[in-house]
Amino acid sequence: MTGDERQHVERIPGARRARLTRVEGTLDDSDAEATLRDDEPEPETTDPVVARLRREKPPHYS
Repeated sequence: MTGDERQHVERIPGARRARLTRVEGTLDDSDAEATLRDDEPEPETTDPVVARLRREKPPHYS
């Protein structure tokens, strides 16, 4: 790894935290967050109670 491929610290005025520069071949923040989300559909069920429980999510989940 050469010096050009390394991440560098970017200081952001007014922000509490610094940010690292992106390295070629890695995911940016929005792409990384998308991989963490559960985008797979839930399996279908014939049990009405289970189906209702899967539809109803607690308010803090949204």
